[in-house]
Amino acid sequence: MIRRNTGFTLLELLVSLTIFALIGVMAYGGLQSVLTQQSSTEEASQRLADLQKAYRIMRRDLEQIVARKIRNEYGDTIDELVGGSGFTGVEFSRTGHPNPAGFLRSDLQRVAYVPDQDILLRQTWRVLDRAQDSTPDEQVLVEGISHFSMRFLNAANEWLESWPPALGLSATPEGLPQAVEVELELDNLGIINWIFRLPQEFESGTSTPAGSNAAGDEGTADEGEPDQDGNKTAGEET
Repeated sequence: MIRRNTGFTLLELLVSLTIFALIGVMAYGGLQSVLTQQSSTEEASQRLADLQKAYRIMRRDLEQIVARKIRNEYGDTIDELVGGSGFTGVEFSRTGHPNPAGFLRSDLQRVAYVPDQDILLRQTWRVLDRAQDSTPDEQVLVEGISHFSMRFLNAANEWLESWPPALGLSATPEGLPQAVEVELELDNLGIINWIFRLPQEFESGTSTPAGSNAAGDEGTADEGEPDQDGNKTAGEET
């Protein structure tokens, strides 16, 4: 008696291959969904880290603002802080310019925040009073912005769209505002508002950085240690 070996028929093979194909497609779809979610999470995390870095840099600059006017490339006098009223962005003088090499120069620095298409640039100049060949160093601070604006709080607690305020519109025609509000409109994130309190000036000519004790407290001020970006921080009172 002859025994024949039995096996799968062509129909059974086709059914098996179809089932394996369906399982593979579903597994790939699940894996692709996980990879997409991971990529979105990493992108959002990086976006948040960039915004936090931009916030820290902007806060550091504004909290070290000083009343120091400059001369531009054409010899014109520019106020210690200018923003709005035809000026794209904001520009001001700040202290705490790091000098690790010990060069004979001032620790003051001119800083500007300027929107350029869909990015926000931080510009710095190596000198305060600029010559015609003075060019700023640029740093990309925030990407993917659709709108950037700043408002300024004067001594009468009024929010102004530009600074210095026009005469007749404010009781403080010169000097520095009390606070600055930054508004950023970002792609896929909407509008973000930051408010920074500026150092308060006193009649004695000294100033107290935001967050420090009042000028009448007893104690001596020690120079702070440089932070991780190499900038000097305001000293703490003991």
